[in-house]
Amino acid sequence: MAIISQKLDIDIWEIVEAAKTKPFGFMPFYPGPGLGGHCIPVDPRYLDWKLETLNSESKFIKLSEEINFSMPNFVVSRIKNIFKNLNITNPKILILGLAYKPNVSDIRESPSIDIMTLLNEENIKFQYNDPMVKSIEIEGQTYKSKDINNELLKNTDLAIISTDHSIYNWEYITNNLKYIFDTRNALRNVKKSKAKIFKL
Repeated sequence: MAIISQKLDIDIWEIVEAAKTKPFGFMPFYPGPGLGGHCIPVDPRYLDWKLETLNSESKFIKLSEEINFSMPNFVVSRIKNIFKNLNITNPKILILGLAYKPNVSDIRESPSIDIMTLLNEENIKFQYNDPMVKSIEIEGQTYKSKDINNELLKNTDLAIISTDHSIYNWEYITNNLKYIFDTRNALRNVKKSKAKIFKL
């Protein structure tokens, strides 16, 4: 739905908020840069495997897997388009959050890692901050979490909010960056921002 909404130039977050006004029978599910963790990206494969042993399949599982696992590619494509539209060459990116969900240190199947890998393959420079993940190795290179300060934010062309930890001071961050790509709608409560915000 996030991909469809982007192509239609409408706000997926507004759509979900509107749908939530239904007084019964609705549970909101939110888009993001991809799926992570040890359950949703992995467990449906067991059912799919079992079906294959019975000469059957679940097209729904295969299709949802295909779409969900393509989201990091979609995010990187959006990042490249943002830079193209802004005429920024040799960009410097800051990824905010590596864990697969807020307020944990678990990076299993995290889409942030897929995004970093894709950026590395595109030779796009990036750094990251995650207060709960001090270092990570991407394709043989070790990256360490950078402290968020004025200098780091000033020297960043685009920040990518990949995990919306509650520890982040969004007011401070948005007032010290030029551009932000928010894949989690983390900035929904920020009233004023000096940064230009792009939404998933």
